[in-house]
Amino acid sequence: MPTEALRPDFNVACIQYEPLIGRVDANLAAMEIRIREAHAGGASLAVLPELADTGYVFESREELAGLAAPIPHGLSAQRLIALAKELCIHIVCGLAESDGDLFYNSAILCGPDGYIGKFRKLHLWNREKLFFEPGDIGLPVFDTALGPIGLAICYDGWFPETFRQLGLRGAELVCVPTNWVPIPGHDGADVPMANILHQAAAHSNAIYIACADRIGTERGQPFIGSSIIVGPNGRLLAGPASRTGDAILMANVSPGIAVQSRIVSERNDVINDRRPDVYG
Repeated sequence: MPTEALRPDFNVACIQYEPLIGRVDANLAAMEIRIREAHAGGASLAVLPELADTGYVFESREELAGLAAPIPHGLSAQRLIALAKELCIHIVCGLAESDGDLFYNSAILCGPDGYIGKFRKLHLWNREKLFFEPGDIGLPVFDTALGPIGLAICYDGWFPETFRQLGLRGAELVCVPTNWVPIPGHDGADVPMANILHQAAAHSNAIYIACADRIGTERGQPFIGSSIIVGPNGRLLAGPASRTGDAILMANVSPGIAVQSRIVSERNDVINDRRPDVYG
């Protein structure tokens, strides 16, 4: 990987759209159109929503079994890997992963040289616990030509430990495929709680965070859109996108800025000032 001083700025795109439940081929076609558009607009990395290939609201494990596929050898993964190679772009996308008789709510990371790695969602939301296993491969950070990238999925972002661990492991950018839903007690709020949480996490850990949400209502479940890209100072670089419409958000990432952003005064560094002797 090039040294930090030599790595150029790059553009990250968050693609917000509406996957169709059970329509894998149609969803992959829709993703490809939007990834090509993001690439044409200058994106070096495209982030797509959670379970973007299958849809989200499964009625049974049998339905999920007919849609999920291995990573990286399944249909969805192979289509995205081929597209990343063709366009010379990095892609992060939420996929339904099968591994034998088990299923995971996962995300793939691939790039110009092919498959890089995957992440399995750690914290399962509501009915996901009926279908998926909790992630068992931890919180990996992947060295890429764009720099160190971490992954999280949706409800993982509600836990400050997620971003703290990724930051401590060297991630400069965390990509978050997500399917945010309305949260009880926050109806009508001007700013979704999800946006507040991820802005706070970016600021507290001095990292970029790119959240790609979906839109639409699926089998009665509404989703709230509002995708965002956040800088390491916690400020929005792009978004929030609308709650109902397709969007491709784009923002510039400057390698090295994340580390510099940890310095908040002449005598303060938000990472080195931690007191693990007190709180672990």
